[in-house]
Amino acid sequence: MNYFRKIFRYAKPYRLYAVLNIVSNVFYALFGSLAFIALIPMLDVLFKKDLAPVTVKPVYEGMGTLQSYYQQYLSYQVHHYAQDDTSKALLLVIGLVIVLFLLKNFFGYLANYFITFLRNGVLKDLRNDLYKKMVGLPISYYSEKRKGDSIARISTDVLEIQHSFLSILELIVREPLTILFSIILMVIISAKLTVFVFIFIPVSGFIISRIGKSLKRRSSRVQQEQGHFLSILEETLGGLKIIKGFNAEKLFNDKFKDSTSRFFRFSNGLMHRQNLATPISEFLGIVVIAILLWYGGQMVLSDASLDGSSFIAYMGLAYNILTPAKAISKASYGVKKGNAAAERVLEILETDPQIKDPENAFEKEGFDGEIQIKNISFKYEHDWVLKDFSLKIPKGSTVALVGQSGSGKSTIANLLTRFYDVNEGRIEIDGKGIKELSLKSLRGLMGLVTQDSILFNDTVKGNLLVAKPSATDEEIIEALKVANAWEFVKNLEAGIHTNIGDGGGKLSGGQKQRISIARAVLKNPPIMILDEATSALDTESERLVQDALENMMKNRTSIVIAHRLSTVQNADIIVVLSKGQIVEQGKHRELLEKRGTYFNLVEMQTL
Repeated sequence: MNYFRKIFRYAKPYRLYAVLNIVSNVFYALFGSLAFIALIPMLDVLFKKDLAPVTVKPVYEGMGTLQSYYQQYLSYQVHHYAQDDTSKALLLVIGLVIVLFLLKNFFGYLANYFITFLRNGVLKDLRNDLYKKMVGLPISYYSEKRKGDSIARISTDVLEIQHSFLSILELIVREPLTILFSIILMVIISAKLTVFVFIFIPVSGFIISRIGKSLKRRSSRVQQEQGHFLSILEETLGGLKIIKGFNAEKLFNDKFKDSTSRFFRFSNGLMHRQNLATPISEFLGIVVIAILLWYGGQMVLSDASLDGSSFIAYMGLAYNILTPAKAISKASYGVKKGNAAAERVLEILETDPQIKDPENAFEKEGFDGEIQIKNISFKYEHDWVLKDFSLKIPKGSTVALVGQSGSGKSTIANLLTRFYDVNEGRIEIDGKGIKELSLKSLRGLMGLVTQDSILFNDTVKGNLLVAKPSATDEEIIEALKVANAWEFVKNLEAGIHTNIGDGGGKLSGGQKQRISIARAVLKNPPIMILDEATSALDTESERLVQDALENMMKNRTSIVIAHRLSTVQNADIIVVLSKGQIVEQGKHRELLEKRGTYFNLVEMQTL
């Protein structure tokens, strides 16, 4: 229940619907119970009960006379309408029963109508907050988590909460009220018989509650396994070329089958335990009814303290308690399942992001002087990737970072954009530490072109609007021209309005990269970070992309991370890294003359 208290805060914007639902449920429970009481005069008429009709309106004389007052009042109303015509009397009470059941079902519909807005509203807001949180969490969070598990939490776990949310509202409003009204009317008919019934109800309630003890644990295992096989599915779709290319279909089929077999086993255990609830609660209910029939029958036949019509109505009310009691037991199981789902969802919502805006974060509008990296050290887990690294990048200069794989080049790009935070040292822009800036203003100063062209299943225009949502078509076309992309985009079926497929799958590698560059150009940031932007391209595509990059880097501060040294010959400073430290730096020709690490790298690539 702890987790549900936190989820309930999402119901606040919809509290009017909650109030209307409660009011409707009150009337639903009231008319549902009164419908059984209305059977008494009908049964009296059918059984031709030998009682003189009440011709004078009875007077209420206190709680002790409530049952006789009620019966006399009904008899008076029936006689007043039907006189001595039993057919008219029967029609009257049948009409009364129909009206009461109609009102019960009408208010039942209204209760469901109002709760629909509440359920779906909570679902919408919860998903929106979860998505916002998932987008806001640092990249380091997802390096430790399975993507499929995150997808499971925002889809199936949130749905589970929705169903449980509905269950708990019924648990605390409709069903208890139905039981309460039924019990009040049962007490009015026979207090003695009602006390006898309540000796057995706690016993059956205890037995039912024992069944649900392990549901939360079992449900949690099911949801975790669901996240696992969704992860396998996500990896399979993302790496389909490799799976097919290496004939690894059987390997991945077996992994998926193992996961779904575990899911099958866990789900069976959960459902068997859950399905046990209904037959056991129904059986226990019938046992209570059977005992009631025996004891109540004695009261009718032996000591005549209860008349037959009232006893039958009483039995109807007793059975009227069984249905909501079963619903409560099922809802309580739903709550236990939902609790496990809520725990998984709240784990994300309550995760404190390590990388966030400081209090009174500084909003930086432009870039005027230089970037300074001062004695930084960084490690992803255990081993240091950068050690005591320092570098100064003046405004308007192009700085190239080169070196073998694992030397720390891409890590510097991750630290400058605050995808990760340094463990030691400090990074400054214009003398202001980047941890003092708001993340939005820091990243607003930077454009990013990565090795993998990350494009979305949208049009060319839609992909560029990520950088500048207010851009006009003319600005988009101009950015495409700077990126050498307009030459192929203008020949697409619908130009900039052409959908490029999932991940840009309808385009070649060079075309995708030029779209990525156009996106960075459209943003028009003062600092550009190019992380291996040409390493995945063939020679012809590389030339086109390199021309686009040179167009883009004019009058900008650029940090170029490159494997292909041909792309950085014109850089103002080339910084050579090895094992997280600077081993050489200077211009291309100066470094060649030193015949050191850079010279060896150039020689290897030339060969």
